[in-house]
Order: sequence, then C-alpha cells, then structure tokens
Amino acid sequence: MKKTSSDKKRHVVAWVNKAEWDQVLEYLYSKDPALQRYALQRISAWKSRYANNTPVAVECTADLVRCQVLDRSGQLDGDDLVLLYGAALVRFVNLITERQQGRIARPLRRLAGNLNIPEWVVNLRHDITHRKLPTLKWCRKGCKVVLEWLQQEYWSRQLGGGPNEAWESQLDVEDEEIDVKRQEDELIARQKEMEAYKKARELLISFEKEQYQAFDGPSEDNLKSLWPAPFADMSWLLGEIKQFALDSSDLLMDVLLEDGFLVPTVEQLQTLGCDTCGSDNPTEPRLPPTYLRFWLPLLKMLNSPSFIHLLLEKLFVELKLLAKEQSNNRAFYISAWISEIFLCNSNKFEYHFETKVQKKARMKDRIFVNRIQLRWQQLLSACLDAPCASTPHLLQLILDDMEHPLPLETRQRLLQLCSIYTQSAHSESDTSLEQKQQPIYTLESLHEKLQHSWRHSHPWRSTADSERSESSQEYKGADVQAEKAKLLRGSPWQVCMDKVLWKNYPLGKVPGQSDDPSCLMVENYSTMTVFDQPVEFESNTTHNAPGVSVAVRTADGLLWNHSDTNKLKSGLQLF
Repeated sequence: MKKTSSDKKRHVVAWVNKAEWDQVLEYLYSKDPALQRYALQRISAWKSRYANNTPVAVECTADLVRCQVLDRSGQLDGDDLVLLYGAALVRFVNLITERQQGRIARPLRRLAGNLNIPEWVVNLRHDITHRKLPTLKWCRKGCKVVLEWLQQEYWSRQLGGGPNEAWESQLDVEDEEIDVKRQEDELIARQKEMEAYKKARELLISFEKEQYQAFDGPSEDNLKSLWPAPFADMSWLLGEIKQFALDSSDLLMDVLLEDGFLVPTVEQLQTLGCDTCGSDNPTEPRLPPTYLRFWLPLLKMLNSPSFIHLLLEKLFVELKLLAKEQSNNRAFYISAWISEIFLCNSNKFEYHFETKVQKKARMKDRIFVNRIQLRWQQLLSACLDAPCASTPHLLQLILDDMEHPLPLETRQRLLQLCSIYTQSAHSESDTSLEQKQQPIYTLESLHEKLQHSWRHSHPWRSTADSERSESSQEYKGADVQAEKAKLLRGSPWQVCMDKVLWKNYPLGKVPGQSDDPSCLMVENYSTMTVFDQPVEFESNTTHNAPGVSVAVRTADGLLWNHSDTNKLKSGLQLF
C-alpha cells in the first residue's frame, strides 16, 4: 500500500500533545524561576524519550534557561556564572553551525551569518574559547539575544505539536545544495581541463605538421637552412602556444612529454631520416641532431628559467615512473632531453678563440644560450631517485656543472654506488676521474689526456671529427695551451710557451745551452768517498761466514775479488 504525503511528514515526538508543548514554551520564557524549573524538568523527560535525537534548538534553549535560573538564585558568584554562560553559548554556536559544515571547513562567521546569528555572538564565543573571558554583563546579554533568536527561528515556527520541517531540514537542504554546487564545479573544472588538453594537443600537432611540411628530405643542409628559424606563417602558431603556456604551463608540459612529441616514435624518426637504433646505447643518451632542430623553434620560444626548471622536474618525475617499466625507448629519450639541457647550461663549451660565425653556428643547436642557475641539490636528489641505465651519465653531468661542487671523494663514491646500483659497467666518468688522477710522464700521455678531455667536452661529435679538429685551428689556440697547463698541474713537467723550432736542437740540448760540457758543472758541491758507502753483493747462495772472501763471479770466472773491490772504492768520489 502506497504511503500518502501526510504519512511521510509524520514525526514521533516526545511531548504528549500540543498543550504540553505550548506550556513548556510559555514557562521557558517566563520570568518566574519556578516555572522555568518545571519547563526544564519536562525537557529532561523529553530527552530521555528522544535518547540522542533531541532537537538541537531544544537542548540549547534548556542550557541557556538553566543559566538564567542559577543566575537568579544567587547561589553562584560572578566567575562561576561566566563559565556557565560561556559553556552554553559555545555549545549553541557549535551545535547550530555544525550541520552547515560540509566536507570543506568554512568560517563560523559565514555560517552564522547565513542563519542570521549576530556576528558579535560568534566573536563572544571566540573570546570564551581562545581569549580572555568576557564580563558577566556581556554573557547575560548574549544569553538574552540567543534565546530571542531561538524563540523566533525555532519555537515560533512549530505547528500542530510537531517540529517544523522547514527549520529542521533547512540545514540539510543547504548541505545538499553545497554538495551539488561542488559537484557541478568539479565537473566544470574537468570539462575545462579536457578542453585545454585537447587544445594543447591540437597546437602541438599543428606545429609538427608545419615542421614536416618544411622538411624536404633527409639532407642535412636543407635542415640547417630551414630549422630552427620559424617561418612567417608559423609565427601566429608559436604565439598561440606561448599564450597557452602562460595560462596552463603544467598541462602543456604533460602533453609535450607524451609519445609522439618530445618522445619520438619510430615512424617519426624514419620520416626525419634519423637513426632508429639510437636507444641501443642507453648509457650516454643523445638526441639525434635532426630531431633536436625539429623542436628548437618551439623550445626557444618557450625558453625561460621557470620553463627549464619545470621541464627538468617533469622529466625526472617521468624517468622515475619509467624505472619500474621496461620502456627503453621512452626512458632513453627522456634521459636524452635531460642531458641536452645540462649540456646547454654547461660552461665547458665556451670557446673564446672561435670566430663569430663559428659561435653563431654552434648556438643555433642550443635550446638556450645564457647559463641558468639551476637547483642543483634538488636535481641531484631527483637523479638519484630515478635509477636507470643513463643515471651514471646524468649524475656525472650534474656533478661536473654544480655551482658549488662536492668533494672529489664524494663524487667518486656517488658514481661508483650509482654504477653498482644500476648494474652498469665501469662508466667513462669513472675512467675520466682515474685519468685525471694519473700523472703525466710522456708527451703521448699528455695528448691522450687532451683528446679525452676534448671528447668529454664534445660528446655529440664523432671520433673522426675529433681527429680532424686536432689538426684544425680550433685545436691550436691559447685555450688548448691553457688546457695542457691545467692537465700538467702538479706534474714535474710543464708546457713550454716559447716559440722554439725544436728540430734544430739535438735530443738532450735546450736553447741557449753552451757546447762546453763544463757548463753542466754545479758551482757548489761536496765530495765523499765511495768506500764510506756500504755495498751489498747479491748472490744466490747463502750468506758467507765472517772472514770468508767474497768475489764477483762471471761466466769467464772471477772478475774482482774483495781486495780489488776495496781498492776501486777507495779511489772513487761522489759529488
């Protein structure tokens, strides 16, 4: 049987009838303490029937009326009454506003304002709870105002002997409205985020299409002439992307790190004529030059210290997520972009002897030119938190380029621990540290060390390029001489800075040396006899007993006996 609307609105109440309700209401707001005590007793009976479901307004009214009864009895002093009033007022504000609090906490003043509770009552409650207790006068005034509010907002609205649903359910309705509004806001925010995500992908795909149209084949000369200079009809697209980055830089960065953008697919590499087997060497990841130039117009346009910091942070976070996945291609290119940024920021690639044309050509292939103050400690922690095959290489770049480098021993231990953890072979970085510690004894070792230093400073160049560069002007400048002097620091050898044609001098002779052998004699010297120096004869036999003559034996027989040796020693002198 279907319930009628009147059945749905029925409530089980604690009072007998409407007459009892009206009587309790009249006695509560009377000035006679005896009548108020009787009303409080009836409310106590209601509470026993209600259990834990007594209406909040009824409980608060009873607490405040009890304070007035005790105040008029004269049994309590002022301090006790302040505490009594304060507890009742605090309970009133907390209980009345509690049902308005949703999942997100909101200020009591705003909630009380929604219920037409005077703000000074909330301030009074705040003083009682957190500050100095107010005076008894203010407590009595607060009690009077609150009782008037309860009479107007609750007691006067009751009809038919039952609680008015409008007042009781008002807070529930408001809570539901707040929840609905919050859900609507979340839905709108998700829709905006999806629209922004779609727009970011559309902008980046449009950029890729423009770049592919500019690509006329795998010729390196064509690529250098077209990239990275942006085209006239592409400037509007770069402007759109820059404006989008100002509004949603995080979202744009997340889209950039998806496959098909900064992380190329095999089809993209084949289209650009790049080597698709680059990820076979994950220990020292490097971006293909063509693919780097493909993205340079966009990255140069977005370039800023905040962009670089955010990009590095996102790259390391992505690398950490890939540590548990076997995605070699994605991890390789994520590491390659990190390596590219570090190499762009490094001071090692400043060549003061190169021409303006050479410098301009070199700067074309860099994301940014000026050095950025990176957060090295944060990057060091992020690198160690994302262990992979390329971690030793990235760690070496960080340690070499830090503003305040760590001690050499600490760097060596970090690199060794990193190599052990990643189960990689003894990295080139460890070898370079060992080579730096080895002294230089010959000209060949100096050239080997200089070649290794050049290769470490030009990791993107091939061995053939390095050999050609050694014979070029680039390898004969003053910076190379300074590099030689730096490598020989602490060695007994030094680089001769004079312009000398050494082919005109025989081995063992230096410029300005006289042909007279007496020039090799020192001015001050002292002499001593060789006889005063002990001489031990090596023999395969056991030591001879005292008094036995010792002789030096050769294949032809005895060469010298002991007396001959003494004669030779007495005639020799040491300078």
